[in-house]
Amino acid sequence: MNQQTTEYEYRVAAQPDFSFLTVRLQPEQTIKVEASAMATMDTNLRMKTKMRGGLGRLITGESLFINEFTAQSGPGEIGIAPGAPGDLDHVYLENDTIFLQNTAYVASSPAVTIETKWQGFVKGFFSGESLFLIKCSGQGDLWFNTFGGMIAIDVNGSYTVDTGHVVAFTSGLEYRVGRIGGYKSLFFSGEGLVCHFSGTGRLWIQTRKIGAFSNWVYPYRPQGRD
Repeated sequence: MNQQTTEYEYRVAAQPDFSFLTVRLQPEQTIKVEASAMATMDTNLRMKTKMRGGLGRLITGESLFINEFTAQSGPGEIGIAPGAPGDLDHVYLENDTIFLQNTAYVASSPAVTIETKWQGFVKGFFSGESLFLIKCSGQGDLWFNTFGGMIAIDVNGSYTVDTGHVVAFTSGLEYRVGRIGGYKSLFFSGEGLVCHFSGTGRLWIQTRKIGAFSNWVYPYRPQGRD
């Protein structure tokens, strides 16, 4: 896995708060993009929509589709805007595997295989977080984003992260989902479930989580008048 190698010319603007990805495609070159993430494109780009993800994507409420953009009759650029306000990172897979949390995928090379891995209804219910992972494998470019800032951590041994802060991790890390304390802590401490990682690999976390942010915003919501 390499963060420098790339099949495409690309640039990232507005980091780290509102990252915006621009990719230049050579003639007949194709890129896969998360549905609804295309913000701008040259007129010679052509789009094809394909289904991906299967049952896991249906259950999470995430898009079942991915769009493929191909430059025809010359090079062209596409501007990609992730749904969440936050940072964006890039890796080049060299027959590697990386797992993303279910909303982190932004774009990839056509040769990168995208699969959904479901962690179980009961775990997701008690944690308050979507414990769905996207398995990305093969060879090619991969871009992913966060809600909030992004921190990369090299793990050699063990490490624990709240499930809502997990963005991505490499296949060299084994993980199990558990709780910090007892069931009383699970329901009343304000903490959900955590991922206990072990092994050697890289882990990306986000500095904010959507559940905590929505709880913070809730008291400021507009109130209806009787």
